[in-house]
Amino acid sequence: MTNQSLTAAVLIIGDEILSGRTRDSNSGHIAAFLTEIGIDLKEIRVVPDEEDRIVAALNALRAAYTYVFTTGGIGPTHDDITADAVAKAFGIAIEHHPDAVEILRRHYATPEELTEARLRMARIPVGATLIDNPVSKAPGFHIGNVFVMAGVPKIMQAMLLNVEKELEVGVPVQSITVDCPFGEGMIGTALAEVARTHPLVSIGSYPILAARNFSTKLVIRSRDPVALAAAKAAVEAMLAAIIRDKAGDSTLTDY
Repeated sequence: MTNQSLTAAVLIIGDEILSGRTRDSNSGHIAAFLTEIGIDLKEIRVVPDEEDRIVAALNALRAAYTYVFTTGGIGPTHDDITADAVAKAFGIAIEHHPDAVEILRRHYATPEELTEARLRMARIPVGATLIDNPVSKAPGFHIGNVFVMAGVPKIMQAMLLNVEKELEVGVPVQSITVDCPFGEGMIGTALAEVARTHPLVSIGSYPILAARNFSTKLVIRSRDPVALAAAKAAVEAMLAAIIRDKAGDSTLTDY
């Protein structure tokens, strides 16, 4: 059974994102993944490696949305504090998960390689279930409506595939793009009227500057295919009317 009201937030954790040293690609990947399975991503937050900030953000997001996906801060170093922060947010203890320890023991060739630092990656809040990590083995975890994943994009993407089976499926949003031959300033009022009279769709306008002239991509989105088709027809009729009214006007491509 599908659900049309599923929502989500992404919590990106790490000083390196806020400093600009590392560029976040995880939120975009998660957004595309959620769109395909009909879950609306409503918010993305970035917080530093500070426990109180992580706890506050996590508690706010998990209360507001169906699901929360975190990335970053579950590695072997001192600043990897996400697991501790999640435990604190839920008011539970954290301990070495026996299955996570065993996964790491099998992964490293000798006992000496499984250092104290690496064992930190087996510390999981009590009651959480593990998220498989086929890339580097150290697992993520799932507790309540929160899914905690690695920050390294390749690892996060592999974990996310293993999360999908735990999620309720929504109704996917369909989209249609209409090419508009002139800038937003020419269509703003008429486009607002189309949007007002088609409440079951959302319409986004995205300007494009080529040479010195603007054009616009109009992206129409909806879960209702009939409403989507009707809005597309209305947008196309609006553009045709403007072109007829402004025929020969040299300002057509002005922003």
